[in-house]
Amino acid sequence: MRCHEVDYTIIGDDMQMVQIELDPGETVIAEAGAMNYMEQDIQFEARMGDGSQADQGFMSKLFSAGKRVMTGESLFMTHFTNQGGAKRHVAFAAPYPGKIIPMNLAQLGGDILCQKDAFLCAAYGTHLGIAFQRRLGTGFFGGEGFILQRLQGDGMAFIHAGGAIVERRLQGETLRVDTGCLVAFEPSVDYNIERAGNLKSMFFGGEGMCLATLSGHGRVWMQSLPFSRLADRIIANAPKAGGARKGEGSVLGGLGRLLDGD
Repeated sequence: MRCHEVDYTIIGDDMQMVQIELDPGETVIAEAGAMNYMEQDIQFEARMGDGSQADQGFMSKLFSAGKRVMTGESLFMTHFTNQGGAKRHVAFAAPYPGKIIPMNLAQLGGDILCQKDAFLCAAYGTHLGIAFQRRLGTGFFGGEGFILQRLQGDGMAFIHAGGAIVERRLQGETLRVDTGCLVAFEPSVDYNIERAGNLKSMFFGGEGMCLATLSGHGRVWMQSLPFSRLADRIIANAPKAGGARKGEGSVLGGLGRLLDGD
């Protein structure tokens, strides 16, 4: 089925949200819990599946939803429909600081691969599936595991990523990327992994054991701050039970923390 033709506005800079404009009868699908606000006449319903196949039976819907669970997403998706007679708006936000990337699937050949938790929302009619990595090494060490999300259709889809976004168009060359920094790429791009230098570089270089290699022709989207890297820094600087926090090595010790109000 053809996707609904939705208009949109990206709001904000580092904590972005996307505002979708729905004509009467139009629908947008989104991850559960992503909605910020919606105007009157917009009705929402949690459904099993993306609704891209109108004649899909219950077992097919269950199977499709089960594949979403394999990517770490919710079993259900939320469908927002404008039931009124005028244009209305609904807005969605990313769950952590970063950017929202609008993707016109019709201009991208109707197919895009992205990391498991990147999808935010899309025009009704967009098919959300999964793509298994063909190479065993890529599956184990590629950062995204064996499974990537696959977005197919001819409408607008929106994915989110951490930090700043870099888009590169490969023209036959090879690009090596930190496995956590890869957000999305076109299916025409060949995705593999390689060892990050010699053994000393692998263990002490701070870049991980493997790098993602992307070669061929097509577009690649990368993020500057993967959520896993952000979470690691937060955990490393969190208060330790019964001990001082990092960066609080005052000569006053516990007395200094007491004077600070801790």
